[in-house]
Amino acid sequence: MNCIIASTSTIHGSGYLKYLKSVLTSYFKGVNHILFIPYARPSGLTHDEYTAKAKEGLSFLKVEVKGLHEFEDPKQAIQSSEAIFVGGGNTFLLVKTLQDFGLMSVLKDKILSGTPYLGTSAGSNICGPNMQTTNDMPIVRPESFETLGILPFNINAHYIEPDPNSKHKGETRRTRIKEFQVFNDINVIGLKEGSWLEVRGETIQLKGQLDAIWFEPSNTPKIIKSENYI
Repeated sequence: MNCIIASTSTIHGSGYLKYLKSVLTSYFKGVNHILFIPYARPSGLTHDEYTAKAKEGLSFLKVEVKGLHEFEDPKQAIQSSEAIFVGGGNTFLLVKTLQDFGLMSVLKDKILSGTPYLGTSAGSNICGPNMQTTNDMPIVRPESFETLGILPFNINAHYIEPDPNSKHKGETRRTRIKEFQVFNDINVIGLKEGSWLEVRGETIQLKGQLDAIWFEPSNTPKIIKSENYI
């Protein structure tokens, strides 16, 4: 595999994909066309609006970016793509739309073949065995929670650690992930804003300035330092 799996597309104080500019410039070197999958539709953007945002965000690459919704045959579009970018938004909507069009297995096979894949937020959440550690509201009902399964663990994007000075008494991300693991024997990585996983073949390395949190069922969560392998 050949993937960049990022917690987010935008970090505080920066524009869309700007913090990944140097990484993506190297990653997509030699690529002329990127297929963008806009199905997660953040803030209810139309597919056209979201694709325009992706084009602008990737303009520094000087490549053609085209939305999957623009093709009459989405399966063929994925199979013939040179590189793929799945943006963030609502993971439930993304998964449902991929399932409705019968694209989940097609996308998985394409990624496993070595096609460069960039996922941000929801586009990263779908890389694990299922989407059940997303933070998103269930605005639609997918056929199932199963996702690509190209990684052997789930992702919790936009992960934040509990603030000891906060007066908020609601559930923390740690609490929710522990609840998930009572019923699911699946490891989870909490990816903080500005962090990403770089997948090269069988190796998975944490990148960015921040550490990540690794959750195993029945074990104490542990810290993964940047540049370490998963």
